[in-house]
Amino acid sequence: MRIFFIAAIVSLIGMLMVRGTPESKALPKPGYKFDLSGVLTFMVTMVALQIFATQGGSLGWTSPAALGLLGIAIVFGIAFYKIESGNPNAFVQFHLFKNLTYTGATISNLLLNATAGIIMVAMLLLQQGGSMTAQKAGLLTIGYAITILAFIRVGEKMLQRFGPRKPMLWGSYIVGLSIVLLMPTHLMLDTYTILAVIAFALFGLGLAFYATPSTDAALSNLPEDQAGAGAGIYKMASSLGASFGVAISSTIYTAIAGSNDSVRWVEGVITFVGNQANLASREAAFFALLANLLMLLAAILSIMITVPKGKPTERS
Repeated sequence: MRIFFIAAIVSLIGMLMVRGTPESKALPKPGYKFDLSGVLTFMVTMVALQIFATQGGSLGWTSPAALGLLGIAIVFGIAFYKIESGNPNAFVQFHLFKNLTYTGATISNLLLNATAGIIMVAMLLLQQGGSMTAQKAGLLTIGYAITILAFIRVGEKMLQRFGPRKPMLWGSYIVGLSIVLLMPTHLMLDTYTILAVIAFALFGLGLAFYATPSTDAALSNLPEDQAGAGAGIYKMASSLGASFGVAISSTIYTAIAGSNDSVRWVEGVITFVGNQANLASREAAFFALLANLLMLLAAILSIMITVPKGKPTERS
């Protein structure tokens, strides 16, 4: 049930991020052929990476099976790049990434969506470490859905007034604050529960501020005839980001919670109060959330480097 809830929220975020984007119908291309080889090599690459990320711990990161999956991902990834680079009908148009602003906005979109992993980590911590029921833990995230729906239009207004860069950064900072609020896993459960409620509300607020300005920054910098392909890649980046973010976060959590001997040193730095029987879960959650914070910082860096200051440009 928890997985379906996260998937529904992630899908909602994706729809909101492209909300308001003008629709356009691409003119038919003479001699167009469906890019079957590109799609198949891309699927194999992504599936192999997903299985490697989620099952690598149980298989053993250096086991033949895990290394085989990684090898398959690399080989098919290279094949995918070569196929798409010379294909006029490629479903991933690599030449779009020559546009620095589009590239930066898409990368930040992927990384910011990857922080959806904090939901999985918090739910695992509260249920395994805090002995909460799935229903009670899930209710703590209700502010997430409320704020993202309530403030998505605020992001549009901020875009009109400030341009895309500032709202994207402000939204990212708020998402960062939400992750920081979830990281004190050393606190008592009652205190942590209050922080979780605030954190999830801020998480939705940050994504609401970021969504529309990011979409505008990506697509308004592309020629009109490339907007359709650009929107598809941008949306794919958000889906892949959320998918890999959840996979990476849950993998880090599971690996450390199962055997946290390598991170015992954190107990000498942070004092974990209250129940000591759940230290493994609390330490695992801390490092999984830290990974999400690092992805968020990379997203902020991408915005700062690539998204220009000023108001959005009008596409002719």
